[in-house]
Amino acid sequence: MEIKIDDLSGPEIAELLQAHLLLMRSQSPACSVHALDLDGLRVPDITFWSAWVDDELVGCVALKEHDDKLGEIKSMHTRKELRGKGAAAKLLNHLENQARDKGLKRLSLETGSQDEFGPARSLYAKHGYSQCDPFADYWDDPNSYYMTKVL
Repeated sequence: MEIKIDDLSGPEIAELLQAHLLLMRSQSPACSVHALDLDGLRVPDITFWSAWVDDELVGCVALKEHDDKLGEIKSMHTRKELRGKGAAAKLLNHLENQARDKGLKRLSLETGSQDEFGPARSLYAKHGYSQCDPFADYWDDPNSYYMTKVL
């Protein structure tokens, strides 16, 4: 699997992110959906990576830098038919290494509290993330589950 910085201009990534947004909107109330669209990801404080096997897009992940110490995991998504095969773990490891290289000290994330988000919470817990209070601009929301890891 090749993981590379993505400029968000290709039709494959647009399609994958649209599927990600639709899934998030189907599983959470509108006021609790924090997934970003293409324009939301095209900002200077976000680096976006896509993962490919040959010419097939497998998944994606983004790093939002809040300051020189805190990074946030955004837009972690693996194509549905490819889940459970290790792509998400590889993307997460890649993002953590990139965050360390940037000198970040902590990674945090927001995911859903609903049962549908259980696999995501399990993945993060398996990689050393633990539940935390809301961070950055987030608030105490019963539909959100916050996790963090010291790098």
